[in-house]
Amino acid sequence: MKIRILTSVACAALMAAGVPATAATSPDLPAAPSFGAAAAEQSVNAFYARRGGAPLWLKSGADSSAARELIGVLERAPLDGLDSGPAFANQAQALLARAESGDATALASADRMLSLAWVRYVEALQTPPAGMAYADRWVVPRREAPATILDRAAIAPSLAAHVRETAAVNPLYSRLRDAAWSAMQSGGGPLDPRVLASLERVRDIPPQGRYVIVDTAGARLYMIEDGRIADSMKVIVGKADPSTQTPMLASTIYYATLNPYWHVEPGLVRSLIARNVLDQGLGYLSRQGYQVLAGDGSGATLDPAKVDWRAVADGQETVRVRQLPGPRNSMGRIKIGFPNNSDIYLHDTPNKALFADDDRSLSHGCIRLQDAERLGEWLMGRDPQSAANDAPEQHVLLPSPVPIYLTYLTAQVNDGQLSYLDDVYGRDTEVAALK
Repeated sequence: MKIRILTSVACAALMAAGVPATAATSPDLPAAPSFGAAAAEQSVNAFYARRGGAPLWLKSGADSSAARELIGVLERAPLDGLDSGPAFANQAQALLARAESGDATALASADRMLSLAWVRYVEALQTPPAGMAYADRWVVPRREAPATILDRAAIAPSLAAHVRETAAVNPLYSRLRDAAWSAMQSGGGPLDPRVLASLERVRDIPPQGRYVIVDTAGARLYMIEDGRIADSMKVIVGKADPSTQTPMLASTIYYATLNPYWHVEPGLVRSLIARNVLDQGLGYLSRQGYQVLAGDGSGATLDPAKVDWRAVADGQETVRVRQLPGPRNSMGRIKIGFPNNSDIYLHDTPNKALFADDDRSLSHGCIRLQDAERLGEWLMGRDPQSAANDAPEQHVLLPSPVPIYLTYLTAQVNDGQLSYLDDVYGRDTEVAALK
């Protein structure tokens, strides 16, 4: 596999194709289609009309592995956002009991009932979670029409396997749901509301392919491949203050940047850089590897000695500051951006000691990586530094785009048991207030 370093021409081509070279403005996203109960029933009727009434779930009679699989899924479906799941399961079981006693009409009714329940269940799984921003077209949730849901089931080589694979959603989701269902079955009382809130937040992530999940509540990143957790690492995420929280968003990683500059955000230029210059003198800038640029966005470098740093600190004058690549650079050796409106990105960091802390809500919103080299190798399929030189800001195109999801899971699973994290961002409280 050959790493490709993007030239300025290639970067311009990506921009023209709608792939920002920085975390820039998100594209306008199409509204997701909405399907209701009436549409589901009409689609089920049309589906069986096309089949001449031939059964889907009960081709060999009432004792069907696919039907058993679906009924089991429906019994726990309130965890998946379908409160009517158990009622569907009970009705299907009653019809199957009649069918086993020789009632042919009950068998046909049970098959239709299961098809309607399956449509409603998949629609529930495909409902986007509240609070998630979709910043790139690649990750807009797929909302299948009822007819498509049924047709996909009809052509599945194994209908029971199709039910299992669809219901799995993703490994973080299925692990949390299985632990919740086990807790319910053991009679441990009502579920903590954080379970349902966390399940909803992580429900819409695709079950196939390669993608990244960042759980900001747990401050951990997961690399998902072929329906399993391939690797994970600690991360540092935004502080609890609303202005610095890491948002919930979905986007796509198209490339990584080697030897990145750190472009200091304007607020930090005033509150940190300018104040330190006033306290420590201009030598502070050279020691930290900072360059001062014109505030007009032209990229022109300025002589720091000619800048009125008191005016910068007071917000009366604007300059831009970037930190050159090197051992002090706050971005470390790798920066991994993705389109979004919040200027959020993943990056390396020279300060590894902070990963030993339990509380890793320490950043201004961006996500610091415990092992950026390891993530870069997984994204690129090889050592990310192998084709690099000392030049700053080298954009390396990934072999294929990788979706990324920033979520927030205050309910966790440890050794198969549910555990809970503090709601440092107050998002569970917001959900409870809407109920």
